[in-house]
Amino acid sequence: MMRRPHIYLAAIFIFVLAIAPIARAQAPFGEPSSPAERAFVQQHMGQWSQLTPEQRERVLGNYRRWQGMSPEERGAAQRNFQEFRRLPPEQRQQTLEALRRWRNLPEARRQELRQAYGRFRSLPPDRRDQIIRRYQRFQQLPPEQRQHVLNNYQRWQQMSPEQRRQVRQQLNRKPPNPPHPGRRRWWW
Repeated sequence: MMRRPHIYLAAIFIFVLAIAPIARAQAPFGEPSSPAERAFVQQHMGQWSQLTPEQRERVLGNYRRWQGMSPEERGAAQRNFQEFRRLPPEQRQQTLEALRRWRNLPEARRQELRQAYGRFRSLPPDRRDQIIRRYQRFQQLPPEQRQHVLNNYQRWQQMSPEQRRQVRQQLNRKPPNPPHPGRRRWWW
């Protein structure tokens, strides 16, 4: 029986592809599983030896993601990292805490937030600036006023479109209240 070399090579290739994920899964936790990963670890052996297995696994996961990025994505990641390094220590801590909170969100919530951010980015620049200024003013409010605004927002969200229309009509008919002495306006 005559074997055709290209069919034999294709069968080996398919076999290797089929067992590659299994072989990778059998690598010890936090240990490199490819020649590129082993070379990366060798390059940074002093630091690598100080890491826990969990930290090693995280480093390898990041390395794998980096390897899968396009040149444009890598450039953007490097720019973001440089910008992060220029932040004052307090802002760096806040950024890391925000990242931890992001990672703890369920994927469905992250997707909602990505979509909301996409809608925000698609707004005209003057509208985006207006929203940012309003948010900054909100952040500067004392905690009790911020809570008051949030409570009003929650009540507004729970109203039907008809109820909202009625509230708008009532507000348009009323003369504006004079600001309370020593208090800032909470509306924009």
